[in-house]
Amino acid sequence: MIIYDLKCEKNHIFEGWFNDRTAFEEQKEKKLVTCPVCGSSDVEIAPSSITVMGKGTGRLNKNNKDLSPAKALRMFNEYVDKTFEDVGNKFAEVALKIHTGEEDSRNIKGTTTKTEEDNLREEGVPFVKIPIPKFDS
Repeated sequence: MIIYDLKCEKNHIFEGWFNDRTAFEEQKEKKLVTCPVCGSSDVEIAPSSITVMGKGTGRLNKNNKDLSPAKALRMFNEYVDKTFEDVGNKFAEVALKIHTGEEDSRNIKGTTTKTEEDNLREEGVPFVKIPIPKFDS
């Protein structure tokens, strides 16, 4: 199950739960996804933090003593490598295009300069800086 933050044409933000991106697109096309505030079916996926639920996601709890901080960091790094598109030093450019709707919404990773980060903040582009170490095999 994937939880998307959705935004209607009037900028109301709400959650939608879907099996996958295809399920969202199919329901959107049939106008089955509507804003709970205004009823608009003109809905897009809004940039948001990552939320994933379902079988095999490795749910963690306080009783899981086998998960060391190093293992958790390695798992996180593997997840980012598998599910984020690496746009390299074009992160700021691509993030701004996604924010303005010029490109499809998707998970991206890359690098920025301090000036680019400041510009993204000024434009209201949500992003998170996460230092990800490289692990030896």
